[in-house]
Parts: sequence; C-alpha cells; structure tokens
Amino acid sequence: MKKDVIIIGGGVVGLMCAYSLVKAGRQVTVIDEGDITNSTSFGNAGLLSAFDKGSLSYPGVITNTLKQMIKGESPVKIHPTLDPKIYKWLMKFAFSANETRFKRTIMLFEKYGHITNEMYKYMQEHEGLDLDFHEKGMLSVFTQQKTYEDKLKKYNKPDDEKFSVLDKEQIKEYLPCGDFDKIKGAILFKRNTHFDPKRAMLEMKRYLSENGVEFILNEKIQHIRLQDGEVKYISSKGKTYEAETYVMATGYQTLLASLRKKELMMIPAKGYSITFDMPEELKPKTSTLFNDLFIVMTPRRDNVRLTSKLEIGSDDEKVVKEQIESIKTNFSNYTKPFEMKNIVEWTGFRPLTPNDIPLIGRDEEYKNLVYAMGLGWLGMTFAPSIGNIIKDMIVNNLDNKDSDDILLFSGFYQY
Repeated sequence: MKKDVIIIGGGVVGLMCAYSLVKAGRQVTVIDEGDITNSTSFGNAGLLSAFDKGSLSYPGVITNTLKQMIKGESPVKIHPTLDPKIYKWLMKFAFSANETRFKRTIMLFEKYGHITNEMYKYMQEHEGLDLDFHEKGMLSVFTQQKTYEDKLKKYNKPDDEKFSVLDKEQIKEYLPCGDFDKIKGAILFKRNTHFDPKRAMLEMKRYLSENGVEFILNEKIQHIRLQDGEVKYISSKGKTYEAETYVMATGYQTLLASLRKKELMMIPAKGYSITFDMPEELKPKTSTLFNDLFIVMTPRRDNVRLTSKLEIGSDDEKVVKEQIESIKTNFSNYTKPFEMKNIVEWTGFRPLTPNDIPLIGRDEEYKNLVYAMGLGWLGMTFAPSIGNIIKDMIVNNLDNKDSDDILLFSGFYQY
C-alpha cells in the first residue's frame, strides 16, 4: 500500500518533521536503520544555543584554532585523507569565516531559535512531553583574558533581557565547580535554553507512536528508484516502500543522495560526550559553555554531560580514549578536583556544512523528494524550526522559490 509521507531517518530532525506533519493531519512513516536509541541526537549536549553564541565559521577561527593547538587545548583534529571533498569543504569553511557571513548567520540563528524555543516549551507544557526543558540561559565562561575582553566590547551596553556580565560571586553561584583563579570572567546569555536530549528523543518517539506515526526500525534503506521526475520507491535488502513524498533526514549519511547523483556540501564530523554523576553541590546551575575550550557542560535531572571535540576526516566509529582524556584534562584545568562517577563515554558523527546552514528544501528535479539534513551540532537547536518549514512545503505543495524560509535558511541557496 502506498504511504503518504515517508521520513528516512529517525534522528531529532526526522522526528520533528514527523511531529509537524502529524499535527497538520498527514500520515507519516519513519524508517530508521537503528532503533532510535543510538543516533547522534542522543549524544548532544542539550544546549539550545541559538543566541549570542555564533557559528563555527566565525572571523578569526583559523588563527584561534592554531593558537589552541599550540597550547594543547584545541578541540579540532583533522586526519590526513585522500578525499578531495574534505579539502573542498575546508576551503569553503575558511571562505565562510568572514564578518558579513557571520552577521547573517547570527540573525538567522536568532530568527529560528525563537521558533524552536516556543515549540519545545509548548510540547512540554501543553503536549505532556517530559523534555527536562529549562529556560535558564547559557553561561559563557572565558579562560583567556583576551577573548573575554573582546566579548565585553560587543556587550558594552546593558541589556537585562538578553545578558548579564557576572561578578566573581555570581560565577560561583552558577558554576560552583569552577577554578576561579583561572577563570577570567563569565557572561550569562539569558535567551538560551537547555534540555535532556535522550529524554526528549524518547518522549518524542512515544508521542508520535501514540498519535499514529508508523515506525519501521532496524531497516537500512539502500536504494532509491528515480523515474520520470520523481522518486518511485525506496528499498532495503528485503523490502520496497512507496510514498507520495519522501523526506531525507539521514544525518551525516549521504548514500541516497549519492545514488541520486547529488553532491551535498556536508561532511561527517566526529564528536564526543562524557555523561557522569558528580556531587550535587558542584553541579552547574545551567548549561555552561567553556568558550575558549569548545566544551559544553549541561546539568540534567540525573547527571551531567560534557561534549567536545571535532574530528574531520575520520571514519572510526569507536570511542578514542585519547580524545576522552583530552576533554577531561582541558576541563579539569579550569575546575575544582572532583570524582566523576558512573561515566558513560560516547562518540558519533554530526552532518556538518561549511557555514552552519542546513541543507533543506525540495529536490529541483525529483519534486517528491525533500531534504532535511546538515544541522551539524545544531540539530537539537533548530530541529523544530526545520520540521515546521518542511511541513509547510509538503502540506502546501511549495517549490523552493515559494518558501521564504528555504530561500533564507537553506544551504542550497547560500554562498
């Protein structure tokens, strides 16, 4: 039987596309190669960082990364590779790290960040989803004097609704585990939020199942049949699936796009997280970004999570102990000694574009194929917004040119 909408991929983007489509009255099937308990979304920090944080490709990123490498604190590792796409991506990344691009990206982040926060809040307060969602802001901690001073120059006019520059006693209140002899300063950015990604993913799956979404799990889609300007069907090793519309939300995996012969300017970037228990009196009050270390520390109901690292050119799916120890060392250099208990180490690949702009929109040749990919480290931050955009396209049968959101926020239409 031909289905209405098939979403390929059950990460946070796929689930939020399903959520928005179901709310609009569409019949949705989600197909995922796993069981939606081990996707990249589960390893996310949980910091919803749309405001006052910036993109990866910011002005000065290359110089700053080289300085961090010299100090042994760099989160970035680029593996030698013969893949020309990696070098093409790196060139586009460097080209994107300019002030004009950066300002445009920040405005887009804020626009779609507001939508995301309101949707998560609505889901928790009115739909009964326990997301462990909190509107407590993001603490940005600076371990280098220069970067702190540079940041203060941009926030030199008081704005109590958006941020507060904290004094030493306030920093202690928000980050009781901090080493205040080494921390140079901190700013609380009040519009950011955080939640528990694992709890959120499981709650979304539960809600969607209860509201009629069909889940076909542990099923890897390996082939896409294209004919007469549309996708005729998709198939795994043993089964074939037909639908009116297909949404490709496959994260960093680009097999189906390759079969369609469409090059996506997106690479897998390996990241790590460490989840652990710590003394309650030392837990941070809210999600905390160690700005100069590229480490995020997020409190959760039952534990705490650190996320960091960006490996490019690696296809190793295993946790590399050297990277885990590097995160722990960099973190411990700026915090009081304490014992991490019940440690869970994780690694996964994020679908990273060179300018942090997602690859979303309708395929220009095969009109019943829609892309929802390339969110990188911002999947949790923008998934509700992306789901809403994709829903509008499908429900209203829009072409890309008819969607202001696609023209604004899709990497297919950005330099």
